[in-house]
Amino acid sequence: MSAFDQLFKAASAARENAHAPYSSFHVGAAVLTRDGAIHAGCNVENAAYPEGWCAETTALGAMVASGGREVVEVVVVAGGERLCTPCGGCRQRLAEFAGPETSVHIAGPEGLRRSFTLGELLPAGFDLDPDGNAAAGEA
Repeated sequence: MSAFDQLFKAASAARENAHAPYSSFHVGAAVLTRDGAIHAGCNVENAAYPEGWCAETTALGAMVASGGREVVEVVVVAGGERLCTPCGGCRQRLAEFAGPETSVHIAGPEGLRRSFTLGELLPAGFDLDPDGNAAAGEA
């Protein structure tokens, strides 16, 4: 089974557990780390709307909690007709743990819809140097 197939299966299973009572829009995500571990997550809504979190955030949290720090591939699965790419905040969160060439696959329940690199999705992400200063060219 390919890495995409494994990630798709994990993201799809996580999507089934989404807590989306307000939008009814269920999303699952899975990240693959350099050591081959897969971490999945789903969106979790909250009545105080800004307090919910995205599937990518949940997957990254699971990764960090288990000691992972480097994402090498991502799959996001959602329904609907349109592509469900990571939101701006999740793109930046992914960039914390992945490079610009990291593949981000966008899928529907039927399978792959389109693939991007993280650099395509976040061409000028916020970047700090090791001392916590904005990198050259950043605000």
